Amino acid sequence: MKKLKIIFMGTPEFGVEILNALVKQHDVILVVTQPDKMVGRNHKIEASPVKKRALELGIEVFQPKNIKKEEQYILDKEVDLIVTAAYGQLIGIKVLNHPTYRSINVHASLLPKYRGASPIQRSIMNGDKETGITIMYMEKGMDSGDVLKQEKIAIDIMDTSETLFQKLAILGAKMICPTIEELKNGTISPIPQNPDEVSFAPLLTQEEEKIDFNQPAWKVHCQIRGLSKDPGAYFLLDGFHYKVYECLPTFLKTNIDAGKIVEINKKSFSISCGDHQAITLTEIKPEGRNLMKVSDFLNGKGKNILKIGKQVNEEL
Repeated sequence: MKKLKIIFMGTPEFGVEILNALVKQHDVILVVTQPDKMVGRNHKIEASPVKKRALELGIEVFQPKNIKKEEQYILDKEVDLIVTAAYGQLIGIKVLNHPTYRSINVHASLLPKYRGASPIQRSIMNGDKETGITIMYMEKGMDSGDVLKQEKIAIDIMDTSETLFQKLAILGAKMICPTIEELKNGTISPIPQNPDEVSFAPLLTQEEEKIDFNQPAWKVHCQIRGLSKDPGAYFLLDGFHYKVYECLPTFLKTNIDAGKIVEINKKSFSISCGDHQAITLTEIKPEGRNLMKVSDFLNGKGKNILKIGKQVNEEL
């Protein structure tokens, strides 16, 4: 099998699995990723997961702040194929058409559903039963190119965006090299996306992170899972933020008004929702503290904070 010269473009952990698969069968001559950024309270400068892996593999790394303004660096490379996976910037058409076999993208949804930046989070938040990986040609429009390959995967009732990212990254890594082989051999038939079935998955907003307990319990459950563990859904209690990272799919029946604590036990507490069912929370991050099990919180300060009948999300 002839190795192709490939430029890989990606940034988060999702792209690492794809990169690992590519280097086993092809010659990745350049990795393009987002610039290092400041993270955490101490504003520590940190490289992307894809950059870290590329450096471990000894591959050249390019980190343009604006790829459209710095695209000549890529245009000067002799390359057979560009592969992208959650890169994070819009790429100019000159770059996309530069390689011999053009440019392809590994996208974490069943296109044309969920074009955009947050397909995994929004598929969980919307209560979908399945999602998948689409590998498609890259065009000028966002995630609008012809589909080359597509595979489905079930969304488990306890999947979070973190666990689903991992599952889809593994699936994408499994699909990428066989797809490239068919592309190279001319045995693949691109399928145009149906414009009537297009939906979008825009970046998450801060407003979407706050839990609205007036919603049905199943919807709150989906929101918490879809935002776990980054950035995390939250509620307010006594004026402090409490992020929620884990909840149970078993809903308690209650006649208590939405947004009130209705049950507390050794391992969890439950808050009433708009459909007279309560969501049970098992893992939280109180403001200014580390992520912890609710059992640990209740063994400490939590026993004096959590009280039956207490209202959450009240403005002080």
